[in-house]
Amino acid sequence: MERMRFITHGGKRILELDLTSCSASEVEKVVRMLPDHVTAEPRASVRMLVDFTGASFDDEALRTMKETAIFNKAYVRKSAWIGTGSLPESHREDVSKFSRREFPVFKDRGEALDWLASD
Repeated sequence: MERMRFITHGGKRILELDLTSCSASEVEKVVRMLPDHVTAEPRASVRMLVDFTGASFDDEALRTMKETAIFNKAYVRKSAWIGTGSLPESHREDVSKFSRREFPVFKDRGEALDWLASD
């Protein structure tokens, strides 16, 4: 299954990161590949949707998420998270504080995509 791909919504190109049902080690592996895709794009241009539905997390996955969020910061225009029920709120806050970025959480994919495509 392809976990990272560009899609188009509302005329905007959006990078979709699909972490659904990933183990903690899979989350870490997929997130480690993210900079290769993001840094190939112009700075401040990437709109990103991350789906965490049913994913698992451990300390190493969280550390990788935090480091990647900092590394990608200059390239990401907007990020939206969905399916965060399995992601402890403290983990989301850690990633946000560590990277000094906001990661809005949306109830569903459509709402997140509409927000990402706005502006």
